[in-house]
Amino acid sequence: MTDDIQTIKDLYAGAEGNSLDLAGFLSCFSDDGYVRNVPAQIDFRGRDIALVASGMADAFPDIHREIFSISATQDLIVVELAIRGTHEGTLMMPTGPVPATGKRIDVPCCDVFRMKDGKVASFHCYNAANIMQEQLS
Repeated sequence: MTDDIQTIKDLYAGAEGNSLDLAGFLSCFSDDGYVRNVPAQIDFRGRDIALVASGMADAFPDIHREIFSISATQDLIVVELAIRGTHEGTLMMPTGPVPATGKRIDVPCCDVFRMKDGKVASFHCYNAANIMQEQLS
């Protein structure tokens, strides 16, 4: 379980805007792993998983995820966090692209991971998209 928590910490570290490491981010996932952006109702699989990190880093070059808590039981890890950054690039949303606003975001989020053999089998992101939209308008 401790190794699984470290894998999740490595995943978040790979998605940091100032040190983006897409290969490291992808290496945290099992071959059949996926990411689900729950509010947007979009799944990412295979190499497209990298878009989860790169898309946010493109829109928020200083993106940082502050972790408040990590809870683990067997193959389940739940992380409470905030997504923070400055909107300096185009943000791709299900409703279309949002041009840079220069505004800062501080978005509450809960991520739920299922682990398999030390890798992420599923990553469900429950971000407060409505709060982010308010902060960008």
